[in-house]
Amino acid sequence: MKMKIFLSVFFLTALIAAAFFLSDGKNRGGEIEKVCFREYCFLVELAETPEEKSYGLMFRENLEADKGMLFIFEKERKYGFWMKNTLIPLDIIWLDKDKKVVFIKSNASPCAEDSCPVINPETPAMYVLEINGGLAEKIGLTIGSKLRF
Repeated sequence: MKMKIFLSVFFLTALIAAAFFLSDGKNRGGEIEKVCFREYCFLVELAETPEEKSYGLMFRENLEADKGMLFIFEKERKYGFWMKNTLIPLDIIWLDKDKKVVFIKSNASPCAEDSCPVINPETPAMYVLEINGGLAEKIGLTIGSKLRF
């Protein structure tokens, strides 16, 4: 009996893991939300749970220009991010509780190493937005720019 339960749990876990890793990677985050800086809008996956935040945009081979991921935290803090297993360069944008940009890391480089550097903001934030590398500069984002969602 114990062996049947063990095998059932093992195969169920393997099936879930296979579905997760073989999925197309388009929505490993939570809900989809539209966010905008002035007239520039992005459809973002919301990363709210610890699992969604941990996985982020890892293993994505591409990201459409109007897509991204928004990490939502419960309180303002200095949240460090890294590019472990991230395959594309990203702009990482930290926003305070009022949704104003407080720090930008442009073109954060992918990292496939075991030890990747952590990117630490200079100011506490409640939200972090990841978009394609170079887009923040292209659309004129600066410290103080306000995000709407």
